[in-house]
Amino acid sequence: QPEQIKAAGLDGALVYVSELRPGATFDFKPVTRDYADRLRAAGLQVVSCYQFGKPGWPTPSDFTRGYDGGVSDAQTAVRLHTAAGGPESAPIFFSVDEDIDATTWKTLGAAWFRGINSVLGVGRTGIYGGRRQVGWAMAEGVVGSSTTPGYRWAWQTKAWSQGQRESAAVLFQREVVTASDPGLVIDGVSVDVNDVLATDFGQWDLAR
Repeated sequence: QPEQIKAAGLDGALVYVSELRPGATFDFKPVTRDYADRLRAAGLQVVSCYQFGKPGWPTPSDFTRGYDGGVSDAQTAVRLHTAAGGPESAPIFFSVDEDIDATTWKTLGAAWFRGINSVLGVGRTGIYGGRRQVGWAMAEGVVGSSTTPGYRWAWQTKAWSQGQRESAAVLFQREVVTASDPGLVIDGVSVDVNDVLATDFGQWDLAR
């Protein structure tokens, strides 16, 4: 509940603007207008992210679907983001949820992001990934810039980053829930924890 998130000392939540994978049981995907409204009413910041597929599930990682998959995924993301009350000015972070190499990025990842760009525009496109993946996206020019000078729509996870930090990232995922690490538990639910690194980190309630 929003009140419990606030009581835990957190300032907001990243919400999913993607459909639920077949066989998955994730209560908060996709985000509803009611839940987003309650987060905002509690004074919490809201940021949109997209992830449908996942390695090891019957559905492969989203980036493997290339340009046309990027178009389709961005259309879904915009629809769900808008339905939940997300503004046209806010970015959406798209997940590269595995440690892909440079060749895979060039052959699949970059094309997927260009498909996303064709729907959202580069200015509203963000990436979630490890240090190398967010770096490639920035170098490729497929993610936009925060209104905070020097920052890009990059949400870096500590996973696969080998302790390296991307100085242009607006968010850093420092606590990742795994089978051996339950992370922060709120009302019986394990949650990842992210650090905000820029004034404009993609939150809905910021005039841009």
